[in-house]
Amino acid sequence: MKIKYFFLLLLFFANFLSAQRLLKMSVSVDGKTERVSYLSRRGTEYVSAKELAQVLSGNYYYNEDAAKLELKFDNYKIKFTGRNQFVIVINRTDNSYQIYQIPVSTLLVKGDVLIPINYCIDYINLAYGKELVYNSMERHITATKKIYDTASFLKIDPAAVKPPEAPVKKTDSKFDIYGINIDEKSNGTLIRINTSRVITRYSSSIQNGVLFLFLPEISIDPAIFKNFKTAGLVKRIESKKTKGSLQLEFILNEGFSNSEAFLDNDNKDILITVHNKLLERTEPDLTDSKNKWGFDVIVIDAGHGGKDAGAIGTKGVREKDVNLGIALKLGKYIENNMKDVKVVYTRDDDTFVELYKRGKIANENNGKLFISIHANSLKKKPSTVKGFEVYLLRPGKTQKAIEIAEFENSVIEYEDNPDKYQKLTDENFILVSMAHSAYMRYSEKFSDILNQKWTRHTKIPSRGIKQAGFYVLVGASMPGVLIETGFLSNLEDEAYLKSTKGQQEIAEAIFNSIKEYKNYYDKTYEND
Repeated sequence: MKIKYFFLLLLFFANFLSAQRLLKMSVSVDGKTERVSYLSRRGTEYVSAKELAQVLSGNYYYNEDAAKLELKFDNYKIKFTGRNQFVIVINRTDNSYQIYQIPVSTLLVKGDVLIPINYCIDYINLAYGKELVYNSMERHITATKKIYDTASFLKIDPAAVKPPEAPVKKTDSKFDIYGINIDEKSNGTLIRINTSRVITRYSSSIQNGVLFLFLPEISIDPAIFKNFKTAGLVKRIESKKTKGSLQLEFILNEGFSNSEAFLDNDNKDILITVHNKLLERTEPDLTDSKNKWGFDVIVIDAGHGGKDAGAIGTKGVREKDVNLGIALKLGKYIENNMKDVKVVYTRDDDTFVELYKRGKIANENNGKLFISIHANSLKKKPSTVKGFEVYLLRPGKTQKAIEIAEFENSVIEYEDNPDKYQKLTDENFILVSMAHSAYMRYSEKFSDILNQKWTRHTKIPSRGIKQAGFYVLVGASMPGVLIETGFLSNLEDEAYLKSTKGQQEIAEAIFNSIKEYKNYYDKTYEND
């Protein structure tokens, strides 16, 4: 029986995969050829991480409760989580780690995590130490004798694999663990274990509502338990000593889903993130009606406004005015040509709207697509840099993308209570992006359509699809993009963005993209 709710695709595949027959691809190592299981999904091959590790003479550890698989090689460990887009690469020398995001989620099939081999080959190469070559036509992986060039791996992300050196910890405690702090986040609970020295041997798991942390040959300050304050998902804490090892037990409140333990790169504390079930809100209820998921509401967000002018152009053009002009013209296009689609504005005049309220407006109106309109600018004015960019909600991969997100997020300085926004660190981004992963496919599709249509309708060149962390996109629980329509620091872009003709053409480009996206949405919705 076909599922009619398009937002149920992820759930559908998760249940359906277990009934599918796994195929086999070949792997050649040292002149011998082995076979490993794989599945092909939408042109991408997903390979059994367990079997691949065994063929490459690596070990693995699988946590069934958390659906986490850890591949262990001589110098590195790699962690994958079922139905998740994050890869954690751990240096076994100093236990430092980096978090990366792949374009598609892994699969969870019969107690195994299947990884998209095209997107994960570099992580395997780094850990294995030698270069693997994947031939997608022949479904064959060859393990060469060539030592893997780590410089190739570093090109994946501008951040180095090894984080900056941690500062020396300043504590005179005679205990290995001298403090435990619990911090409730908007979509999870963070447990920080304060340590007086680097602790590399530890493990954690959740069983029957209890989070266990095992620490061999570790001492703990007993005063911790007298002053311990609970928060979030942690109800209370207990400790046990078994054969010289410490076992901490965090009794959890209802509403948790899974957890992950890491070393803090900055000071080597142990961090444990306990994810709550709020993350599962993006997975629609099977009983939801068909009408709930019809493409009937578009939310248009004109960035900045009121006391927040946004970027200021070389000739004094204010970003907030450009954003509003384009937003209103886009809304008119939709209202006049798509009678079955309701337009919701986060603002339709020159007023200041807090970022969290923009997402709240979108969610309360059950939006199906969120479009946030902005304009870019550089500190140097005038500048020769020009062009349009469309952004997805993911950790920024370039310094420029991070700087743009920081500027757009700086609007919170105008708000009465900016502290309510938690910093989008890698740690928090795992929580946020998990919540948005169900929509990412559709955000990517709209971005691709818009990027293609942009140059056909406007005089501003496209600079492509990028990714960064914008608070306004975090708040909207639906497919969404943030559009930087051009550079106000560029004289040509500024004049075009200010003009009625330019705003009209930009609105038309976005509108035509929405029309094509709606056809894709409706077709996917009906066929799936």
